[in-house]
Amino acid sequence: MVHVVVVLFILVTQVSAYRPCPKCGKIKVPYPLSTDENCGDPRYRIYCNNGALEFMSASGFYYKILSINPKANKLIIKPPLIQENTCYSSDLDQGGLMLDENLPFNISTRNTVMLFNCSDNILLSPLNCSSSSFCREFEEVGEGCRCKGTLCCHFLKDSSMTSHRIRARLGGCTAYTCVVDKQADEPLESWNFGIELQWLPPF
Repeated sequence: MVHVVVVLFILVTQVSAYRPCPKCGKIKVPYPLSTDENCGDPRYRIYCNNGALEFMSASGFYYKILSINPKANKLIIKPPLIQENTCYSSDLDQGGLMLDENLPFNISTRNTVMLFNCSDNILLSPLNCSSSSFCREFEEVGEGCRCKGTLCCHFLKDSSMTSHRIRARLGGCTAYTCVVDKQADEPLESWNFGIELQWLPPF
């Protein structure tokens, strides 16, 4: 009898584990993403806070999820705000975006990252810090104006760089933003602002 109960418990647990989570606001939460211990896969934890779906970094900072593409195993989070009257990203105190390397998420290679208010040391890097850098266009509008005139650079995130971090720090670059799948000569009005994360399938 005890054996039967244990088998039934395991089956029920497995069924509930494969259950997709309910919508959060208007966004569907596909498996394996999990907003609750009773749905999805707990390794793929995201958060539903007051109808807004959010991704939590390794440092405990929450980023709003803008969209999810379950067929491609990808989601896009909103870049941190650049705070008013400063050229500081709102996650500067956390060192920028940092993903837990023990979890199945990483930063995709379709992200063009723009860094602002950088120290001169960055000029030794292979990043594009020239007057033709995309960051100069961003400085002309909206929150980008808060960084106008600072040393800025851009780069395409690729596999040779860490796929778990976009660094922001005092003494380095204090602000950043990101555009997904940026095309050459694409006007700023068409830029898809966000940071694309991808996840490894659970099997």
